[in-house]
Amino acid sequence: MTTVAIIGGSGLTNLKNLKITRREVIRTIYGEPSAPMVYGQLSGREAVFLPRHGPGHTIPPHEVNYRANIWALKQTGITNVIAVNAVGGISPGFLEPGTVVIPNQIVDYTHGRAHTFFGSEHNKVTHVDFTDPYCEELRQILIEAASRAKLNAVGQGTYGATQGPRFESAAEIRRMERDGADIVGMTGMPEAGLARELGLCYASIAVVVNPAAGKTNGAISLKEIEKNLETGMAKVRSLLEQAIPLLVRA
Repeated sequence: MTTVAIIGGSGLTNLKNLKITRREVIRTIYGEPSAPMVYGQLSGREAVFLPRHGPGHTIPPHEVNYRANIWALKQTGITNVIAVNAVGGISPGFLEPGTVVIPNQIVDYTHGRAHTFFGSEHNKVTHVDFTDPYCEELRQILIEAASRAKLNAVGQGTYGATQGPRFESAAEIRRMERDGADIVGMTGMPEAGLARELGLCYASIAVVVNPAAGKTNGAISLKEIEKNLETGMAKVRSLLEQAIPLLVRA
């Protein structure tokens, strides 16, 4: 049984180094996931890949069916989830495009998203602990994998999850920096929270593709982001090649 899933974000709608063996359409009580599950071999181990924004990157961050995605992974027997997120850099040390971050904390600024499996349809109120939102065991594996891939990854940081699809204002970024956010993205929540609710071991590989609003002169350049996505996701693929064997042995 496949136990490891990779959720691809912007710039990673397909995993080039995954030797595909099959695809499976999954339907859940929360609707359909973003795309069919893609099964294959990565570094000689079985893994499943799910592009968060759909195969053609057509689903904006606020319209991703996060509940269907996470439920489908649980339904197919996945126990470990590696999420890939493209982010903007806020804090000094997180501004250089191409920086790989393995975050350990998250702040949720999203709104209006279906963010829980425990709604009013349940007979009792259910709470889950979210003190440490990412699975520490999986985080350490990713940090070790980055070292083996000879990547200078930052081993901790706080991810600020915003609504999108627009980028943030400079004032919003200043507020987030005061709140302690080091990087900013649009897909970290409710994904991480939903994974915790279902008991999945979930961690993120975040790749800085631009300085956040107000952290550089002028407007955010989409052309620069696209260029940085290409180089950043190449780093992600090499990190994953090292991580999957470590994870399977864990």
